[in-house]
Amino acid sequence: MDFTFTEEQQAAAEAARAVLSGVVPDGVPSPALVPGAVAEDIDRPLWAGLASSDLLSLTLLPEHGGAGLDLVALCLVLRESAKVLARVPLLETCAVAMALQRYGDPGLAAELLPRIGRGELVLTAGSNGRSGHDPAELAVKARRRARTGTSGKDTAQGGAAATPADAAVGWVLDGMQSAVPWAQAADWIAIPAHTDEGRAVVALVRPAQDGVTLAEQVSTSGERFAEVRLESVRIDDRALIDGAGAWEWLRAVLTTGTCALALGLGEAVLAMTSQYTGKREQFGFPVATFQAVAVQAADRYIDLRAMEVTLWQAAWRISTGADGALPAEGDIAVAKIWASDGIRRVVQTAQHLHGGFGADTDYPLHRFHAWAKQIELSLGPAAAHEEALGNLLAAHLLD
Repeated sequence: MDFTFTEEQQAAAEAARAVLSGVVPDGVPSPALVPGAVAEDIDRPLWAGLASSDLLSLTLLPEHGGAGLDLVALCLVLRESAKVLARVPLLETCAVAMALQRYGDPGLAAELLPRIGRGELVLTAGSNGRSGHDPAELAVKARRRARTGTSGKDTAQGGAAATPADAAVGWVLDGMQSAVPWAQAADWIAIPAHTDEGRAVVALVRPAQDGVTLAEQVSTSGERFAEVRLESVRIDDRALIDGAGAWEWLRAVLTTGTCALALGLGEAVLAMTSQYTGKREQFGFPVATFQAVAVQAADRYIDLRAMEVTLWQAAWRISTGADGALPAEGDIAVAKIWASDGIRRVVQTAQHLHGGFGADTDYPLHRFHAWAKQIELSLGPAAAHEEALGNLLAAHLLD
């Protein structure tokens, strides 16, 4: 495998490093010291900086004001953002924008995508369902809405009988999505849902519209999340992304992007551990020279390299649509298994090698540990993806 990055992809990563160079992980209160969220809003100055550097439009087509790059480029940027614990919904906004561009209504895409690229709109996505254990699309029902030809009142199909003159005028959504990242700061929320026919679709809703309620939740990392409740929420046809495979593709992008976040965070933590153990002395020698310390650090380096190669394999499969012995979902599952297990081992070893400093709230390592736990469980822990991989292997016998 040759994962040499193109000049455009490398330029995107360099631009991200420049924008993120001034971000400090402890720019907000420690999640260990505040009872609620660490901040009321996302990092708006950083969001503006990402927009002005064209990083929010990275994967948009030129006709929408973008550079037309792929998921690999986005993952390179996400990797850099995780190294400083960037408090912005970069993954969610870009992933939903990509899904809208690929599967959504062309008119709505032309209306929203340029504004997304300029940083004028913030998007997020629900992907946890009710509990994070069941498929997210099963937590919300999308029913066709029709206008009766006699009374002019809207009726959800499956309710009152409709006349032949009735015309479909949109959809009605009922259900909920838990742990939606930064939903309070979002202008649009992508909600997976299922239709009467069992199809998975993605609905775009606005937090302020009738029937949408946000219940406050706080993530492990101390960020504002929300339980998004939908009660007879009406949307028009344009706001429903119902192309075949749209939700599955969006979920794949979100999962792979989460793996990129895990990789960047893990690399930052290992670098912190290397610097600390190189300076911390016992018996007159840096603890990094002790065999027990060096072996543990080496094991975590191997974890990171495995996380890296499986990430690029998954991102490449999604970006190119290339065939393989298993569907792309297999590579995504492998990447998330390594990301979830690997990031947990990296931060646990870092805590161990830092000693008491690892738990000191004046030292940033505990923040990385909290973010790592959030990333580990996002879009499913390792066990869930091991089960999915096992099902794929059973359905596609390999020679």
